[in-house]
Amino acid sequence: MKDFMEILRERGSGALDKKMGIEIIEASPQRLVGTMPVEGNTQPLGLLHGGANVVLAESLGSIGTQLHAGPNRRIVGVDINATHHKSATTGVVTGVATAITLGKTLCCYDVEITNDKGERTCTARITCLILAERS
Repeated sequence: MKDFMEILRERGSGALDKKMGIEIIEASPQRLVGTMPVEGNTQPLGLLHGGANVVLAESLGSIGTQLHAGPNRRIVGVDINATHHKSATTGVVTGVATAITLGKTLCCYDVEITNDKGERTCTARITCLILAERS
């Protein structure tokens, strides 16, 4: 059986992940780790855009749910929330998504985003729905 990182390399990343510079460095349905540069993802005051944190969190949760669901199932995000604790102005942020539940139709992840110093900058939670099999 292929490992999860091999599956991701074969599928490639989505257009938004490429634009944001998101790189997945660890992947399984239970735990995902991804990085994203601050540069290029800032708001006008030079701080990492809060929406960029949400994109990173949603990407990690969606990828984890897809790996759990398998290649013949479609998945969609149905809920995401984020609390921003600290700003980031340079470097890279790292998101770690840990599965809360991996069900037949619903998956939920906690996502902790930290800066280069290991300080938590954002906490998010994403819930994804697994749809019927594709024919």
